[in-house]
Parts: sequence; structure tokens; C-alpha cells
Amino acid sequence: MTDEPCIFCNPDPGDVLFENDLWYARADKYPVAEGHLLLIPFRHVPTFFDLSDDEKASFFGFVDQAQTWLEARYAPDGYNIGVNVGEAAGQAVMHCHVHVIPRRLGDGDEDGWRGGMRRTIPLGDYRDHM
Repeated sequence: MTDEPCIFCNPDPGDVLFENDLWYARADKYPVAEGHLLLIPFRHVPTFFDLSDDEKASFFGFVDQAQTWLEARYAPDGYNIGVNVGEAAGQAVMHCHVHVIPRRLGDGDEDGWRGGMRRTIPLGDYRDHM
């Protein structure tokens, strides 16, 4: 356990792009693509599986809101939506958060990537930001 305050609890109002009663959206500070969002429950819970039934029920409507927000600003060709659960899966902040990553055709071509969830973040890079 750490004594450090959770970076996702009590968000700075200037970081909140949009919200509902249970969730807020902010830009990822280490984006893998332009417009990369984090969807974060206001209540501190470690993982997606710890969300309440109400938080889970409101989540999909919030993802739709994120897609509408991103579409208006970035008009991407596609999206990755993902959540890391536990350190072994790459979760670096132990407060539930869901990544919504706008993608464009050709993303990562310079690295030989073909896209998809397995190709959103190069191995090892997330640890550089912990």
C-alpha cells in the first residue's frame, strides 16, 4: 500500500472534459494517439470488476458520450476501448480507469503494427510513466 494520494480521486476541474453522476473523462497524460481519453469513476475502486451495479450500468452510456465527444473533435477511423485489471495486465494506477483511444488508418505502420488491442501500447512503455 502507498501513502501517496490517488491521482484519479478528486480530479482538478480543469482536467474534467465531461462527466455524468458517476464517471468523468479526462485526457490521458501519456496518450498513445491524439485524443486518448480515460473514463474514470468518481468513486475510488481498484478495478473494473469492483464497480457497483449502478457504475457498470451507466458505463456504456458514458462510452457513447466519449465517442460522440471524440468524433466531433478528431473524426477518427476507429477506436480501441480497453481496461487493464491488475499490475500483471499493465494497470499502473490502482483506481479503475478505461482507455478510449481514437485510431486512424495507418497508426503504427512505421513500427510494423497492424492495430488492434494488442498494438495500442508498445511493451514496457507504460512502466516509464509510473
